[in-house]
Amino acid sequence: MAAGPALPGLFFCFAAMVLLIFASVSAPTWNAIYYLRASRGGDTVHFGTFGYTGTGTHIGYHFPQSRFGFSSSRLSSGTVHALTDTLILIPIAAGLSGLAVIFGLCGAAYHRMGTVFMSLAASLALVVTLVAWILEMTLFGIVRSHFRDNGWSAQYGNASWLVLGALVSLLVGACMAACGVCGPYRRRRDAY
Repeated sequence: MAAGPALPGLFFCFAAMVLLIFASVSAPTWNAIYYLRASRGGDTVHFGTFGYTGTGTHIGYHFPQSRFGFSSSRLSSGTVHALTDTLILIPIAAGLSGLAVIFGLCGAAYHRMGTVFMSLAASLALVVTLVAWILEMTLFGIVRSHFRDNGWSAQYGNASWLVLGALVSLLVGACMAACGVCGPYRRRRDAY
């Protein structure tokens, strides 16, 4: 094997990529994965990256009074809508993690430079994932509070923890990739 030191970082970057892909295809595309679940009576709404239950998929969304039965100037503000726009960072982080995986495969199969680029791509994905996680926790913390204040039951969903798991995995992957750059890459020659 050309670059065994690249493999641990490659594994963690791949795990982060998978977790971020799952978080990206959350509600309304896949209602089993969501950032926030709000329910009142028989009405349950799952909020995801590109919308919520009953809407189409698009970047950024609003919280209309007609859908939820309460008016909140804070939820209808431009700031909250801008926070829903920032959820696009999660698929971007998934793409950067995928790029790290591709570089890691090059590092594991061929040359040390693949591991160097994997380290850089994983570090960039780590920063984007950290920003995305902070912004989505802020957004859904505000939304959760407003829903609870208006008689809805609201709790965080599994997508928030998928993003957190990807964040930890990218942290470990970036560190392992950086350490893997210094590992032995020489191929042994068989003695005949």
